[in-house]
Amino acid sequence: MHRRLLVVLVPLAVLLVAALGVPLSITVAEREMQETYVNRLNDVGRFASLAETALSTGRTEALQQELTRYHELYGIPVALIDTSGAVLLGPTDAYQEAARAEAALPRIVTAALAGARSEPSWEWAPWDDSALVVAEPVGRDSEVVGAVVTISDLSRTRELILVRWAWLAGLGLLPLLALTAVAWPVSAWVLRPVRKLDAATSRISAGDLTTRADAEAGPIELRRLAQSFNAMMDAVENAAQRQRAFVSDASHQLRNPLTSLRLAVESLAPHLRSEGDGQQVYDVAVDELKAMQRMLNSLQASARMESLRTASPVDLDEMLATRVDRWRALTATAGQTLTVDVPTGMRVLEPPGGLGSILDELISNALRLSDAQAVEVTARVVSAGAVVAIAVRDDGQGIDVSERAQALQRFWRSPRHQNVPGTGLGLAICADLVGAAGGELRLEEGLPRPDDSGHGLAAVVVLPVAPASV
Repeated sequence: MHRRLLVVLVPLAVLLVAALGVPLSITVAEREMQETYVNRLNDVGRFASLAETALSTGRTEALQQELTRYHELYGIPVALIDTSGAVLLGPTDAYQEAARAEAALPRIVTAALAGARSEPSWEWAPWDDSALVVAEPVGRDSEVVGAVVTISDLSRTRELILVRWAWLAGLGLLPLLALTAVAWPVSAWVLRPVRKLDAATSRISAGDLTTRADAEAGPIELRRLAQSFNAMMDAVENAAQRQRAFVSDASHQLRNPLTSLRLAVESLAPHLRSEGDGQQVYDVAVDELKAMQRMLNSLQASARMESLRTASPVDLDEMLATRVDRWRALTATAGQTLTVDVPTGMRVLEPPGGLGSILDELISNALRLSDAQAVEVTARVVSAGAVVAIAVRDDGQGIDVSERAQALQRFWRSPRHQNVPGTGLGLAICADLVGAAGGELRLEEGLPRPDDSGHGLAAVVVLPVAPASV
């Protein structure tokens, strides 16, 4: 937003300076050309007055010397021409050489011989190399006997215009530089409350519901927005805390009655016959009570883990070193193999509750639910080094593609696993915790099955790489 604000302000300032500077530059150029034209007009007016006297008296030597001297001093060809266009007096060669390059000369001379004073052509642009032709009739009305013509090279005038333009551009550039230098810290100061509010929302989206926006700084509109934002977050945090407290309290309060009920049901065992309908009902009741106890334990674990919302850095290889031996013992007991391929030096943001607990759950699912023969744990840096993908793959039954999104929902269980102990909360809790650390839990295609009938399941935990300074 800071750069976008500067992108808006600086071009507007450039347009403002241009709106003021361009007309001023045109005025400066026109003034210089007007001054040059007036000087030439005064010169030819004076020469026309002298020429009228010289032609009437026949004494032209002094006028010839003055015209030649004028050309020598100023480098401007000046000539007295008669009504036929022939040069009577002046530096003839210099005049004719300059006249060949000026297409407008015949028109201006014709107008002067007709008794009209020439008007400037106003070709003042620095990239135009035409000369200034000024003609003054000698005589008046029907008594015009000739004209005095000057052809002035405007290169010096145009150079002077360019110098003036350069000064104007420099003077216009100074406020632009000053504006840019001031706009950067000023826009940063103006946007500081917005950046703080954005940082607060980022921390909240990462799972830290205790974050609040600064409602004491910035414009009144932003302070009101921050106050409304904080009030909303207070309501959200209170609702989340009440929800967790309710789940935890309900689970705790149900534990004792459920335990008493199980003890009461199990105390009936000596009074049942080994065979018969009563025994079957008894077994079903005990199994249901055990399932309810597992459900209560999972709900309490979910409430405890959701109360933890702070992600912390962890060295992946060091964390795995404390877990791999236990995983190998579990897989060996189940007649399965475990392969771990994790490079050293990986450092990630650990989800609340611990990354090891999440991997324990994923390994447990692979052992209990998939009938796998091989389990593989790998870790790779992806997305240009921004995240690490930790995958737990197996070669078991897997889950259909249509069921993978549902498997991350709470209490969902595959129809094939209805008779396997579980609550349907494990993957959902893991997905929530990984999301709280700014990561993602995905279910993908796993290892090929031994009978080539398809692939198993892969649970991929994607976590951000921990900053080096953390």
